[in-house]
Amino acid sequence: MAKKTTNNEENKRPITVEDHREQSRRHAKTNKNAVTLALGFPGGDEFEKDLTEILESDSEAKGETVVVALVDFDNFYHINDDFGVEAGDTVLIETGRYLRANTPKEAKVYRIGGDEFGIIFKGLTEREDIFLFLNDLKNNFSVKTPDGAAQTITIGMATAFLDASRYAELVRKADGALYRAKAQGGNRIAMAKEEKMIPKTSHYTQDQLQRLSMLSKREGIGEAILLREALDMLIRKYDT
Repeated sequence: MAKKTTNNEENKRPITVEDHREQSRRHAKTNKNAVTLALGFPGGDEFEKDLTEILESDSEAKGETVVVALVDFDNFYHINDDFGVEAGDTVLIETGRYLRANTPKEAKVYRIGGDEFGIIFKGLTEREDIFLFLNDLKNNFSVKTPDGAAQTITIGMATAFLDASRYAELVRKADGALYRAKAQGGNRIAMAKEEKMIPKTSHYTQDQLQRLSMLSKREGIGEAILLREALDMLIRKYDT
């Protein structure tokens, strides 16, 4: 006769990544502002608003450098799994305080969401110098887990008017750099790079392409940029 599985035995099964994500989603719903409130940081909406205003200002004409950096905590999920979500919040708060304490006064730090922070640099500092600064910021990261283990962060950066001139495109470039750095093992910084674009194919209907062309002309935005923004929205929707 097959052994009957008890509820206790079922509860003792290994925690999967999907379990962690579901736990994080539940925690975010009940305590979504705890870290942001503790830090007093502006959030993702303010990040988009501020960066959009900067990009639409005369920063380029003034010769100012505008750089956006996305900072992501490496392997954060294991902290929630091993020590609990409250300990995870404490680590995020300490991370935010580290970023604010070690970022120049002309830069602004945001809590974008989850374990990701954003930094906007605006001024006369060259992007190469900002890259070196961010590399030092990464190398000197001092936040530890409750058991004293050292942790790391990964950073992706993009430069306005060089990599992109619109909010969605610039952040996408920074996010792409962050993804590449993560794929290489994390604990590193990457700059946005020139992308090899793939021409449109038969995946789109004639009606879709005609409407895309009309939208491009109406908004004054290239079709390729609109398609990339749409694909980014799809990827974020399915959390990929």
